[in-house]
Amino acid sequence: MSQNNLKMMALGTIAYDDQKGHLPPAAIRDSQGRPLLSWRVAILPYIEQENLFKQFHLDEPWDSPHNIELLRLMPKTFHAPAQPQTPSEGLTYYRIFTGPGTPFERDGIIIPGDFPDGCSNTFLIIEAGDPVPWTKPDELQYDPIGPLPPLGGINSRTSWLSRQRGFKNGYLAAMADGSVRWFDRDTPESTIRAYIPRNGGEKIEE
Repeated sequence: MSQNNLKMMALGTIAYDDQKGHLPPAAIRDSQGRPLLSWRVAILPYIEQENLFKQFHLDEPWDSPHNIELLRLMPKTFHAPAQPQTPSEGLTYYRIFTGPGTPFERDGIIIPGDFPDGCSNTFLIIEAGDPVPWTKPDELQYDPIGPLPPLGGINSRTSWLSRQRGFKNGYLAAMADGSVRWFDRDTPESTIRAYIPRNGGEKIEE
């Protein structure tokens, strides 16, 4: 089910690129550049959720009195089936990397022209370690020389019980070509890091 969710999100993101000529922004912003809503809101029309998209006030932040009421309407596509929260709680583990070299480091990045490493070798969406409100523009900041953020539903605060409820042995990631791959928890960090930038030129060892 999570593979299907990621597939739909990836294809919706690619469809956005096909229509708009670039990937969706990591955040919908106001005229002053302040982040208001997440990329997940931006792709709603491309995952068969146009009616929900039309209910948002795109010039207001995710937690405005109007937009916060839509949090409970999170599409099941954004709900990882193993997570303990219900869809009505509005939390999602599906997040993107932002930062140097990532597909969402800036607005206007296009597929495949801005992916010299290859779309099949670049993360687009991943199962993160911490959930966030699905409408909130809060993503995984990638630092090439810093520690990786928690991935796969497990972080330092996760209890043993919740570890058993899902994400136990690894996690899934959608690539920029629309494919979805499984990563064991013992995958070398160097391999994971090689998949994050779209233009790093790293050699990927499977």
